[in-house]
Amino acid sequence: MQGSHISMKSYQRLSRYEAQRTPSNAPARVRVCVRLRPSVGTGEGKEAPCVRGVDSCSLEILNVRNNMETMKYKFDAYYSATATQYDVYMGSVQPILHHLLEGQNASILAYGPTGAGKTYTMLGSPEQPGVIPRAVQNLLQMTRDASGDQRKYSVSMSYLEIYQEKVLDLLEPSLRDLPIREDQNHHILVPGLTEREITSFSDFEKHFLPASSNRTVASTQLNNRSSRSHAVLLVYVSQTRGWPPYAQRAAKLCLIDLAGSEDNRRTGNRGVRLKESGAINTSLFVLSKVVDALNKGLPRVPYRDSKLTRLLQDSLGGSAHSLIIANIAPERKYYFETLTSLNFAAKSKQVVNKPFTQETLLDVEASKRPCPSSSDAGPEAKRPCPEEEQPSLVEEKPFSSLLPMENLEPALAEKLLHLEALETQQAGAESCALPLLNTPRSERLEFRRLLEETRRELQRLKKKQLEMETKVLQDKEHGRGSWVPAKRQGTAVVLPFQQVQHLENSENEDSIIIVKQKKGGRKKKDSAPGSENKVPSEWEMVLQPELMARTKENILAILNTGSVKDLMALHQIGKKKANRIVAWRGEHGSFEKVEDLGKVEGISAKQVASFLKVNILTNIGNLQ
Repeated sequence: MQGSHISMKSYQRLSRYEAQRTPSNAPARVRVCVRLRPSVGTGEGKEAPCVRGVDSCSLEILNVRNNMETMKYKFDAYYSATATQYDVYMGSVQPILHHLLEGQNASILAYGPTGAGKTYTMLGSPEQPGVIPRAVQNLLQMTRDASGDQRKYSVSMSYLEIYQEKVLDLLEPSLRDLPIREDQNHHILVPGLTEREITSFSDFEKHFLPASSNRTVASTQLNNRSSRSHAVLLVYVSQTRGWPPYAQRAAKLCLIDLAGSEDNRRTGNRGVRLKESGAINTSLFVLSKVVDALNKGLPRVPYRDSKLTRLLQDSLGGSAHSLIIANIAPERKYYFETLTSLNFAAKSKQVVNKPFTQETLLDVEASKRPCPSSSDAGPEAKRPCPEEEQPSLVEEKPFSSLLPMENLEPALAEKLLHLEALETQQAGAESCALPLLNTPRSERLEFRRLLEETRRELQRLKKKQLEMETKVLQDKEHGRGSWVPAKRQGTAVVLPFQQVQHLENSENEDSIIIVKQKKGGRKKKDSAPGSENKVPSEWEMVLQPELMARTKENILAILNTGSVKDLMALHQIGKKKANRIVAWRGEHGSFEKVEDLGKVEGISAKQVASFLKVNILTNIGNLQ
């Protein structure tokens, strides 16, 4: 295999030149680099290499359909099997870290099949540290170098894993599935996730090393320590500027070590391992769907179909400078996994993000402005600070003048006057004391307006009540009995319980509904909520027999002579039932009684009873 073809000095000079010429808020394409794992085995047969590097940015892979052809891929960088951790970091990772000091997000993602070296690339070893320890150490050094009297930096970290579609905290392990939310600025966050402030690399190791041991790993036939979850390290960088305009910048660095896609026929997964593998493959499939949707410009991007893509919403098509490190294996037995990873990397480099500086202006000048003491000379020294100026209360009227004292209860009015007396006494003892009932003048005027409207509404209601009482008294004087509300057409009126006996004993034959007491049976106490507003169960409503008969005659006439449209005017009769009634009438003749409606096909006796109950009450108002 060829060695690494990257000239480090020239690449760094090119990266810095591009960074200086590129506007800070310009769209940025997702950068993709490919790293080839060293070959394992004899190098013959299925362990023979199928991938070969062409130059520092290109590689080619055999075409399985034609061994005489190869397929060529070109990326931002290609690292051969002899490339070191330092080469990968300095060539692709380090150039994007400076965006964090500008208040812009960055994301580094390791992708590839199981056993391709993703975790080694991100974590490394004590002798060869990976991307995560190098990036954190470099970032802490950059913030220390950029800090000064007028610029302050703070760095903190969070660590989580996505295991079987559950977001779990690794700094403080628990079985709680943390939610993923989006704030009003479309920033993805995880409420309840533990955050630790770090000031040095030793602080980072103190939190990160124990948390890494909490990540779920297991042994498979392809990897002795296979990652069974996606691990995400979040590093937050906050910058406070100490000169006008005072502002605070916030940036986030995402370092993602994805679990590898697995072929269960080769890994030998069973039981829990099989379930874990299914969750991993599903989330990676959704990740591929998100990239396809972004490249095609679809109106809906399926970020919410997986916890992984929801968390990576800033990294793919969002507001971050993103780098994907695609790890591949050279052996021929991993050909299809390698080809799939290369295809994903090739389409990922077409995704364009829109990073921007996240800056918030701070109003700290007012808090830093000194307030001159009263002992200073000059008229300007006696002027109070704007924050300490109090509204003038000379023109304010006493609070009791806003209320109708004559309408208040004596105890309440006495308490109000007592409070005002205490306020006056306090104001006399301390000239600078605040009034007890101190509110801004605009709010007091609004309160006074609402009070006047409420007073007018109360007077209107009292006047209306007085008119109703007068009308009832006049009805009693003329011998009309108790006042009963007017009945609307087709509406059954149930009188209050207090007037039932009077109505039952009256001989008014114009009444439609009679409320009378049931005969026999035990009285049951209704303790259900709201039962005090219901008619007691020992009372029932009964229609007058004559009205019942006349109403049935009207309904029977409609059933015998009405058209389909007339029948549909009745309740619970649709077009289908109306056609059946007309057909039955043409075959058997007229109905003798309304209950014969049950002889029609599709209409049961229970439906006839319900039909009668509804239509009788409705047709009462149609009686002449």
